[in-house]
Amino acid sequence: MSDFQDLVSATVNAFRDRFGVDPIWLVAAPGRVNLIGEHIDYNDGFVMPMAIDRYVVIAGGPFDGAAANLYSVNLEDAAAIPIDADSRPEAMHWTNYVRGVIAISAANGLDVPGMNAVVNSNVPTGGGLSSSAALEVATATLLEAVTGTTMDPVEKALLSQQAEHEFAGVPCGIMDQFSSVLCKQNHVLLLDCRSQTFEQVPFINEDISVLITNSGVKHSLADGEYALRRKQCEDAAAALETGSLRDVTLEDLMGRKDDMDELVFRRGHHVITEIARTVSAAQAMKSGQWERLGQLMYESHESLSKDFEVSCKELDLLVDLAKKTEGVLGSRMTGGGFGGCTVSLVKTAQLDSIMTAIATGYSAATGIQPAMFATKPSEGAHALSMASTVS
Repeated sequence: MSDFQDLVSATVNAFRDRFGVDPIWLVAAPGRVNLIGEHIDYNDGFVMPMAIDRYVVIAGGPFDGAAANLYSVNLEDAAAIPIDADSRPEAMHWTNYVRGVIAISAANGLDVPGMNAVVNSNVPTGGGLSSSAALEVATATLLEAVTGTTMDPVEKALLSQQAEHEFAGVPCGIMDQFSSVLCKQNHVLLLDCRSQTFEQVPFINEDISVLITNSGVKHSLADGEYALRRKQCEDAAAALETGSLRDVTLEDLMGRKDDMDELVFRRGHHVITEIARTVSAAQAMKSGQWERLGQLMYESHESLSKDFEVSCKELDLLVDLAKKTEGVLGSRMTGGGFGGCTVSLVKTAQLDSIMTAIATGYSAATGIQPAMFATKPSEGAHALSMASTVS
């Protein structure tokens, strides 16, 4: 049985144990890893994420009342939240992500009935793999199943992003929620964050795998650093007299270097070069230039570490170890930064030796045994049939 089937079966069984009946609705939404294009979505640029084979699964059933009775398998925590357009977040609570999607949907006119729901996940938390977006998108997908409606995919992603802004306090861009909604199996998503248009870029090569390595260092994007970087990007755009760094060339930036604060200049330098790297990376993937794609990933990490200063010594160490390991084509930090994960492009035939080498070197230097897993591009949010579950 696959990890996903195990997760689904465990969620169904947890619902039966808690509520005494089988669930009626069953949905899943994936986490994501961004291959390249970091801290670019809120700068109107291009990003290139893919869904990973780690999911939030929600099993649901009807409840005769104006509430959603929630239970988290992972946290072993139960909570009842109101089905109310005027519902507001509670201080730092996991149900805020669910509460936000329900409240905004109700405010938009969706007639949300009471429900019982069990939430289960194997998306690592605090690792930059968008566990919160997966929960938001899974909730929106559950509401589709419960109400018998189908949301426009882009609107569904934007609703989930709004929930993150208003109920979790994180001013995230559109990438995480768009990835969880729109990604397709065996494809990466080249997303234009300005126009909100996208292209599905095939990633079908059994010889190449994506390796995700969790540094074991936890971080929170709500701690102010994310918002600070966003403000610094706005300052860079203002110094260049433009509304968005998407509209500025590297030559424009260099021409104004002496007139800009040095820190703001470096923030702008990362954004402008990262947008160009992402476009180049998509072309490299389309043409099968995997070595070129890997080199762009290394360049991305260097920029994130030096210009944008969102890496940390543990992430830098993981990338340095990857560079020294045979069979690794490229590696970089992924996610908001200050801990979390690296993403590496590796040769599938050497996957086991690569994982051993990186884990051994990292553990020797830090005392931390990193969690690692390989993944292929996976399917975005979808409803599941109860008939297909394992009892």
